[in-house]
Amino acid sequence: MELRHLRYFIAVAETGSLTVAAGKRLHTSQPSLSRQIRDLEEQVGVALLIRGPRGVELTVAGRAFIDHARLAMNQVDAAVEAARRAAEPSKQRLVLGFLTGQEMKWLPEAMHILRDELPNIDITVSSDYSPDLAEALAKGKLDLAFLRAEPDVDLTYRVVDSEPLVVLMPSDHPLTARDCISPQELAQHPFIGMADKAVVLRAAIEDYLERAGVRITPAQKVDNPAKVMSLVASTRGLTLIPAYVENLMPWSVVSRPLAGEAPRIDLVVGYSRSNQSPILALFLSRLDDLIHRVAQKRR
Repeated sequence: MELRHLRYFIAVAETGSLTVAAGKRLHTSQPSLSRQIRDLEEQVGVALLIRGPRGVELTVAGRAFIDHARLAMNQVDAAVEAARRAAEPSKQRLVLGFLTGQEMKWLPEAMHILRDELPNIDITVSSDYSPDLAEALAKGKLDLAFLRAEPDVDLTYRVVDSEPLVVLMPSDHPLTARDCISPQELAQHPFIGMADKAVVLRAAIEDYLERAGVRITPAQKVDNPAKVMSLVASTRGLTLIPAYVENLMPWSVVSRPLAGEAPRIDLVVGYSRSNQSPILALFLSRLDDLIHRVAQKRR
């Protein structure tokens, strides 16, 4: 079994199509891809994929196999990244990732914490969706990220903040006259939910609505703050969103707190236990100071 077999299998499983995986993900021919999948199944000894009404689907064995396949590929990526870093021992780097929008709050204070080391290290910063940040950490492409605690990725997490969810609405919506919004009122208006990619946030919203006895079928589903605000403004829908998004709001949307005890969602820092970077260790040793500085600035 070779790495390409795993890579091809994962691509087909994620796209649900041999044609799409061959043309857009792997840049190979479909017959060649089909042969590679058959070779893999022969080596494993069971069928991993089956054609279904919605395209190519995983068998029960395939669902069991894919998590291990992804882990193996992540470990290979991490090994490659570790080797590249080891080849440049004199160049120390810290690669930080942020859930889109959170860099506004955390990056300035993080740079202050590291100010004495800045002349000696190269800091790279990126922002992305939380699941993508978690995957990048697992592959060794990031040293540390501010994200949600993604349940399906083996990382070490530490909570650095806990934010309430607030109601986002168009700036001229009738509910803007209210000081706070009850969960029952959400069901009376079009509701914009979170897409499958926003696993942690979607679960927090659904759990809150279920506990409040409110049943809502979202009119739309999105997975990032920019799309959320655009849809709120254009469709006149409501949504629940972490309070940090208030720092990003255009004039066309406003927020209101929820009545009663609002649900909260944690922001964590995540990193891989196998990452032996001394700069990462330094950053983690000063994490309490960073949390304190951000809390003081907010007050």
